[in-house]
Amino acid sequence: MIHPKMIFPALIGLIALAGCRPDETVSAYGAAGKTWQLVELNGQTVDQIATLTFPEEGRIAGEGPCNSYSAAMTVPYPWFEAGPIASTRRACPDLDFEVDYFTALSEMTLSEVLGDTLILSTPEGAQMVFKSGA
Repeated sequence: MIHPKMIFPALIGLIALAGCRPDETVSAYGAAGKTWQLVELNGQTVDQIATLTFPEEGRIAGEGPCNSYSAAMTVPYPWFEAGPIASTRRACPDLDFEVDYFTALSEMTLSEVLGDTLILSTPEGAQMVFKSGA
């Protein structure tokens, strides 16, 4: 039988262990520490600047052609879920592309890291391909 005085320390230990769980997001599977440059969106080559980084566990950030952005990203690999995306509000000639980029990023549900290539996709066939030089 467990003595009642042992229950409280045991609960504190379990809570502490729960806070020490390892990062299971895509950042722990090769995406962290790199700046990913979008090179292809749904089969079309991208000429505009759009980057994605994993600055800390549970977060993504990057630069669109006009604005910087960030979002939560906490689902375990290989799943991907960004959102809601918060961005600065600067206008520029590539704002339409940036809206398309943020929309596509928020729709992605799967991720795969293959060396210097990061592929985000959906079961319906939408795809974003990123490359990293780092």
